[in-house]
Amino acid sequence: MMTDLRNRTVIRYLGGESGHRSFFGGTHSRARIIFLAGSLVFGMVFTPLIGWPALAAAAVSCGVTFLVTAKTHRGSIVDRRRKRARWKKRTRAGTTRFVPYEVGAWDQLQQALTDARTTKDMVARETAVEAAKAVVAMRANPDGSDGLGWLQYGRGEPGIAWHAPVGEQSYLSVTFTVSGQLRGIESASVMARAAHGWGAFLAARAVPSVLVQDVQITTRVLPADTALQEFWVLNNLDPAAPVDAVASYEEVLRLTGNDAMVQRHFVTVNWPLTPVFFDAARKYGDGRDGWRALMRQEIASTKRGLTESKIGRVEVLTARQVAAVLRHQQNPSRPIDFVANVHPNRVGEPAEEEFSAHIVDSIDPLTGLPVRWWHRTAAIRAEALATAARTQLWVLDLLIGKDIQFIRSVSFHLHLVPASEAKVAARQDLVRDTAEALSRREAGQLDTDDTDVHMTAARRRRQDLVSGSQHHGAVWIGFVTISVRSREELARASRQLEETCSTGLGIESLDWLDSYQAAASGTTWPIGRGLVASAPSFSARVYSRLAGKSDKEALT
Repeated sequence: MMTDLRNRTVIRYLGGESGHRSFFGGTHSRARIIFLAGSLVFGMVFTPLIGWPALAAAAVSCGVTFLVTAKTHRGSIVDRRRKRARWKKRTRAGTTRFVPYEVGAWDQLQQALTDARTTKDMVARETAVEAAKAVVAMRANPDGSDGLGWLQYGRGEPGIAWHAPVGEQSYLSVTFTVSGQLRGIESASVMARAAHGWGAFLAARAVPSVLVQDVQITTRVLPADTALQEFWVLNNLDPAAPVDAVASYEEVLRLTGNDAMVQRHFVTVNWPLTPVFFDAARKYGDGRDGWRALMRQEIASTKRGLTESKIGRVEVLTARQVAAVLRHQQNPSRPIDFVANVHPNRVGEPAEEEFSAHIVDSIDPLTGLPVRWWHRTAAIRAEALATAARTQLWVLDLLIGKDIQFIRSVSFHLHLVPASEAKVAARQDLVRDTAEALSRREAGQLDTDDTDVHMTAARRRRQDLVSGSQHHGAVWIGFVTISVRSREELARASRQLEETCSTGLGIESLDWLDSYQAAASGTTWPIGRGLVASAPSFSARVYSRLAGKSDKEALT
């Protein structure tokens, strides 16, 4: 990070690399590393036994591996094959549909399935298959919020979500709504202070002693809602007001609302349920009461930190408000603040899925008419982002771009890495990149652009993490979900989004999360889904074990 002293603009370097260097140099995919390692082991084992045929087979295997795992703007051959296989498996299993769980309907489905299985004819077999798919489709939570429950969901108190997704670490999350760093026209110095404030907030929560691990920033871009202005007029309008004046105000509301998009910002903070968290909560009380008491302090500390970070007005959402936001994102016909008849344990809308779309069939609560919304989600990965100097406004075209007038959610996930661990990783990456460049030079080969970009990024990270800088590391990924009314609009919106990201943001390609779009929608919901952090290094795990959970005799 650097600051231009002439205009006080904070500049950061993003893009170019998304992981640490592998044994083979560079940032290769897991599939390529596994296949290459297998080919090398095969060659070393069988070449002494059968001679050159084994060596030739290993060489051919390595060549094929490089071809099928080569990255393109549509992904690699392996990635495309994996998507098609996943989609066929999900279609056969019936998990491409979602029906909210209801006790009565569930009992009827179970009885129908039992009756069909006890009857020995072809019609009964087909009925049993359909009943089994209907049972699979009826679930408590949609795919995007699998394993979501609540530690605290009372009225008027902060909603503490308890997540236990399959195959991942359990965690608690709390969502805050913020008004944003900039409101209207602001000076460059205000922008610089806001950027430094946000960086200080993240750095303060990346130290090993803090229980926070992930932070998600979500912006919901939706059409302007004039309901509050209309409500104000309804309560304050003079009965004797001229008809022309009333009509004029109605026209102002209509004109200002046409093609106008507004932004709603959310910050979601995650607390992983680790032995360190359990030990800290035990000092506040027994069982879940200790968890809640600890979280009350953590929520207050986080809210204070967000306020000090100059991110605008900060409020904590209740469980009903979070559920209302989730249901609005699935069915944008629901106002985002509409909490009537919302229960925290019912966050899903009836939906089905196509290979490239998440389709929600629901009801407009204002008119009572059926509506259908089409959603598609793409990932913004670091390796697809051109390495360049960027300010905190680098995603502005995505948030308020005049060329994209469809509803969308933009979410960035940050996994905070303590400085000690990030410094070791940056040093190792720089050493490996330098060694690769040196070996190419000694062999008389030209250095590749990828190696130069990775080495530059690693050097910058190492400079940022110098002792005393108070900087920490982070792993990040971004997601964008677009929402429109039809398949044709979805196709057009997808192309418009790709063009905006390519020309305005420097994103070479978007990774459309096809074959599991329903689950991908959850990455832009304010519940902390979408980022699996890289495993810590061996030395970091050793030091973590040596540090223990806490001192039993200490107060904290």
